Amino acid sequence: MDRSAEKGWELLKNGELIRRAEEEGYEVIVTTDQNLRYQQNLTGRSLGIVVLMATAWPRVQHRTREIRAAIGEARPGQILEIPI
Repeated sequence: MDRSAEKGWELLKNGELIRRAEEEGYEVIVTTDQNLRYQQNLTGRSLGIVVLMATAWPRVQHRTREIRAAIGEARPGQILEIPI
């Protein structure tokens, strides 16, 4: 599993991060940025976005089954939110 910090992507803005992820062949991005849907137009994008509606690991770790399912269901240009 690649992580953005390990790739040096941690300082990229959302639009640039999405573009770089697409260039590298990613199909889905998982984020906790709940404002992404209002900041980015995903029309015509080649990847999907899964948004976790919480950032606290103790809460997130108990929802991995739902997160994995959303990753598998995400389609290009689509944003799926996981309520946590």
